[in-house]
Amino acid sequence: MAKVAFLGLGVMGYPMAGHLKSRGGHDVTVYNRTAAKADKWVAEHGGRAARTPAEAAEGQDFVFSCVGNDDDLRAVTMGPEGAFGAMKRGAIFIDNTTASAEVARELCDDARGRGLGFIDAPVSGGQAGAENGVLTVMCGGDEATFEKAKPVIQSFARMVGLMGPAGAGQLTKMINQICIAGLVQGLSEGIHFGKKAGLDIEKVIEVISKGAAGSWQMENRHKTMSEGRYEFGFAVDWMRKDLGICLAEADRNGASLPVTALVDQFYKDVQGMGGSRWDTSSLLARLER
Repeated sequence: MAKVAFLGLGVMGYPMAGHLKSRGGHDVTVYNRTAAKADKWVAEHGGRAARTPAEAAEGQDFVFSCVGNDDDLRAVTMGPEGAFGAMKRGAIFIDNTTASAEVARELCDDARGRGLGFIDAPVSGGQAGAENGVLTVMCGGDEATFEKAKPVIQSFARMVGLMGPAGAGQLTKMINQICIAGLVQGLSEGIHFGKKAGLDIEKVIEVISKGAAGSWQMENRHKTMSEGRYEFGFAVDWMRKDLGICLAEADRNGASLPVTALVDQFYKDVQGMGGSRWDTSSLLARLER
């Protein structure tokens, strides 16, 4: 058992912190910008609620975060009431936010200067993966720090891998989102084409899902997509945030991402249709409007 803090109890962070307590058996302190949610978590899981990131982090062995963006991350780590200033030497900060590789490197450098460990550890698997404790976690950092953190991270994960130095976890998450973007657009076009051709989509998917076209998205989303239901998991607003990070990194490293850029604009169209909170499979709605 370790002493653990978790900063940020959103759709992902709330169940992740729960698994640290129930499955990992750790002593967990939580912080959330809206204090009522932290109080609710404690009522459900036990542990303790703190009123600032610094209060949550004080005396902990590991501090996790899962917040909105780079600026939110800087605020909870290096801000006036940030965790870094309160953490004991040798403690490890593990960031599960999907953020830029640049901020991961910045925070890693700052943490090292304070005698702290740092791992950037974005996750994949969506809300269902968080609730079921089967997330994929892509980590960046040094190997010694990773090996200390891995058993704790495994409380909410089915796969935890070290991808390279600080920032490598975030870069790997970008690849994950790049691959998903093109895949969902292809699936949307396939279903749209099949409907226009008068085919039975269920029969089509039953056959092609067992071949080279098969994917998690096809298996898990084709039915709800065909029915025009888009309330399952990762929201369009979040995907556009992630794709913006991918495209900004591509500008820096010289990568060419024509499909990603195009699908990002398609998601912008979905937002314009009122679909900001629809899940990412809603690209089909754009084709069927």
